[in-house]
Order: sequence, then structure tokens, then C-alpha cells
Amino acid sequence: METDKWGRRIRAFRKLKGYTQEGLAKNIGVSVSVLGEIERGSRLPTNHMLVQISELLNISVEELKPPDELDNE
Repeated sequence: METDKWGRRIRAFRKLKGYTQEGLAKNIGVSVSVLGEIERGSRLPTNHMLVQISELLNISVEELKPPDELDNE
């Protein structure tokens, strides 16, 4: 499921950059439960969220994309 792939990548980059779920959620304006759902793969992030997350983590949206999503462009 593609939601799992997005969530795993967001979680990995969040941890790599030293953010807690609470810290990242607060900075992008969502609840911890929404971010948790995204990271667990039960919800897809919106394009706006992806831009916010990538800017906050100082990476590109392309870096956040699961590798197989890049093939679909």
C-alpha cells in the first residue's frame, strides 16, 4: 500500500533530523494523531503537508517520495 511507504519515509526522515512526532506535528499544524496515522500508513499526507514537512526537515519533496513513486512521474 502506498500510504505505508510515505509514512515510513516521513518517520525515517523525522527521526534522522531529530524531531519527535509532537514537534513535527506542531510545526506543520496538525495533531499528533494525524501525524501518527500518516506514519502508520492509515492516512496519506496532503501535498501541502509534504511541502511543509520537506521544508521543515530541510529536504526536497522528491527526497521524501518513496522510490517507486518517482517512477510514476
